[in-house]
Amino acid sequence: MDIYFYGQACIKLKGKTAQVFIDPYKEEFTGLKLPKDLSADLALSTHNHDDHNNLNAITESQLNITGPGEYEVKGISVTGVSTFHDTEQGAQRGRNTVYNVGIDGLNVVHLGDLGHPLSEGEVDEIGTTDILFVPVGGVYTIDAKVASDVVTQLEPKIVIPIHYALPGLKFELDPLENFLKEMGFENAQPQPKLSITKDKLPEELQVVVLSKA
Repeated sequence: MDIYFYGQACIKLKGKTAQVFIDPYKEEFTGLKLPKDLSADLALSTHNHDDHNNLNAITESQLNITGPGEYEVKGISVTGVSTFHDTEQGAQRGRNTVYNVGIDGLNVVHLGDLGHPLSEGEVDEIGTTDILFVPVGGVYTIDAKVASDVVTQLEPKIVIPIHYALPGLKFELDPLENFLKEMGFENAQPQPKLSITKDKLPEELQVVVLSKA
């Protein structure tokens, strides 16, 4: 499987037989640019904010998923778990869906705009986590410290930070460096994509930084 990062929380998973887009944004809202090829078999939005909900931009999608539940398309399984966008049970920013995507034998978890530490029940619902996309920019989501705690809760093999300050982004978020320092991976170098298979998962936790494609 190949993983690409397009800024904010937008991710593409390119599996052997299918592709998944998660949290495509509206360019005029974020100031960031999406790729030209937006075709995918499955499109997911973690919540209905303009930097996460542009599913209409995804072409050829057989199913658009916008909330909790269990789904399956072309051998890809998706479990959506309801969480909150803030620390006040959604009173400030509403709900957020965490997705566990089963693709190519891997469990890929995208936390969207998670705004709080996970409860034991939420950790159980999310289940096995091989690769974790975690927001780290604070302000609207968990910050570097809480993100580190959530990593400990879910015990992934690979962590990919998302939702942090980028050149051109129209709103202020904390820099990526805060999270890398918290995790002890200050020397992590950005790479254009991550190519990974189940048998190549590391034994020790790794933080992988993806440059914006």
